[in-house]
Amino acid sequence: MATLTATTPNTAPPGVLRRPAVRKLAALAVVAAVLVPLAAGRWGSGAWPDALTVDLSGPLGSASDWIVDNRDSHPLFLHFLGHVSNVVVIAVRAVYLALLAVGWAGVTAVAALTAWRVAGVRSALGTAAAFLACGLLGMWVPTMQTLALMVVAVAASVVVGALLGLAAGLSDRMHRGLRPVLDTMQVLPAFAYLLPVVLVFGIGVPAAVLATVVYAAPPMARLTALGLRGADKEVLEAVESLGTTARQRLLTARIPLARKELLLGLNQTIMMALSMAVIASVIGAGGLGDRVYQALASVDVGAALAAGIPIVLLAVVLDRVTGAAGARLGDAPAPNARVLGAGALAGAVVVAVAGRLAGRLEWPESWVVGLAEPVNRAVDWMTAHLYSGVPVVGGTADWAGRFTTWVLDPLRDGLQWLPWWGVLLVVAALAWLIGTWRTTLTAVLAMAAIGVLGVWQPSLDTLSQVLAAVAVTLVIGFAAGVAAARSDRVERLLRPVLDVFQTMPQFVYLIPVVALFGVGRAPAVAAAVVYALPAVVRITAQGLRQVDPAALESARSLGATGAQQLRQVQLPLARPALLLALNQGVVLVLAVVIIGGLVGGGALGYDVVFGLAQGDLATGLVAGAAIVCLGLMLDRVTQPTERRAKKGA
Repeated sequence: MATLTATTPNTAPPGVLRRPAVRKLAALAVVAAVLVPLAAGRWGSGAWPDALTVDLSGPLGSASDWIVDNRDSHPLFLHFLGHVSNVVVIAVRAVYLALLAVGWAGVTAVAALTAWRVAGVRSALGTAAAFLACGLLGMWVPTMQTLALMVVAVAASVVVGALLGLAAGLSDRMHRGLRPVLDTMQVLPAFAYLLPVVLVFGIGVPAAVLATVVYAAPPMARLTALGLRGADKEVLEAVESLGTTARQRLLTARIPLARKELLLGLNQTIMMALSMAVIASVIGAGGLGDRVYQALASVDVGAALAAGIPIVLLAVVLDRVTGAAGARLGDAPAPNARVLGAGALAGAVVVAVAGRLAGRLEWPESWVVGLAEPVNRAVDWMTAHLYSGVPVVGGTADWAGRFTTWVLDPLRDGLQWLPWWGVLLVVAALAWLIGTWRTTLTAVLAMAAIGVLGVWQPSLDTLSQVLAAVAVTLVIGFAAGVAAARSDRVERLLRPVLDVFQTMPQFVYLIPVVALFGVGRAPAVAAAVVYALPAVVRITAQGLRQVDPAALESARSLGATGAQQLRQVQLPLARPALLLALNQGVVLVLAVVIIGGLVGGGALGYDVVFGLAQGDLATGLVAGAAIVCLGLMLDRVTQPTERRAKKGA
């Protein structure tokens, strides 16, 4: 017995090895010590080896040529895809012509009265003001084009998402099968959806609508499944005890209990559809997005702003109306609600008919306020006075140049200097520390696939921009989130700003950064930072506010200062929320860094834009696949597994 007691301490691991992170890194080091010399000896230690690269330009070019050659003759296109394309075109055109037939006064009246009916007087006034502003800026027709595309895309997205969510909500097997697909789709940048639909449907409205549906349907599917699976079991059991069938339980219990989730899904679908409909202007969607795209291509900031303001107004109105409708869901209906609703509808019809009889269907040209010229004069003044040469602080162009020289260039050069196996090893270490061997394998394979596709260098360039933008986003976002969590006044001041920023489509963020910084990689990073900040600030503040008050009270009773409470109690207990903020920040930053290819961001974003603009679908598809892999890798190395998140909490 004495001998056993004496030998037990010698067999125990050292204290440092008892930590899971150290044990994981030690195991990874052992694997790397075996594999790295073999890989380096066989393929070298520079950039991704050519021997491991697969040239897909030939097969993709052949596939593209086959599709183009057979688009008018193959049965798949004639009897299925062609009909889908025709239905989309007819639906969008029908909605657009209906909006034009109602006229600007009728559309404004219908929109305002609908907002009043579902969300109240304030929403109605805001909606009317937003539509009138679109006309005043001379963007009435493009706004109607975007709205027509939105109506069709949202309707299709809701139907597809609701059906998928219904299947996932009622079947555990379907839920397990759909969850990884929806998780992957959620982290993909919007640009990644454009090229596949262009390959099949070509440039135009059908491709834009279908890309929007694919992008916007997942939130509806996820929230529908969440609402159905989270229905009160006691209510369901009570309904079942009455002898109802499964269909009756679904219609009378499950769906009514999931109304809030369904309405939230509609809200998210509308916002994502608007964002994608604007981006889809690159592939011929037309409307407001096309005006922004053309203006940015010619660096006409005034024209871009004139089209960007209606996009923001549409986003804010749609978000506020659907959000207010969700908040009022379940409230008792107002007295004479049906009478008031019928009166509102009659009033809208009267306004529309009066406008048609008066011949005032189109917005009068004399009512248009020219915004582009004064904005461009202001930009010219900024170029002459603020871009460079400002005493002490320097100009905005100086800031962009210094950020590029001191941060972006060294970070890009450092990543491209690393041996290919070193990059894979860093990815494996990060994913292994935060997740499991499955997430590690997924992240490493996704990064290796980028090398196999032959876009290793531009992908590392994109990665350097993402890392720089994420670093700035986290510094500002965590600081603002901490301030909002510790001060109600700061939280109230930040809330309206974050609300507006969170509803703006990605495309719109490019306009102010081009006005301030010109074109290049630094403006793309700046747009990504501004786009990702609201989510990081909100998640951080919410996580810190939800820390157990008993833990804070205990720390205060021991004499801990505010800084000590934050550092030793709040931040450790809010670790899952902070990791979620990091993950969301990375995903959102990547989405805008890719779009930054439109304003000189280069790298993968430029390859996608070049492929779309020049019809070089092979280049665009390879870049799009690399973006998918990069997004998947970044998501896996910043998203802890459910088990570890609970343990950290």
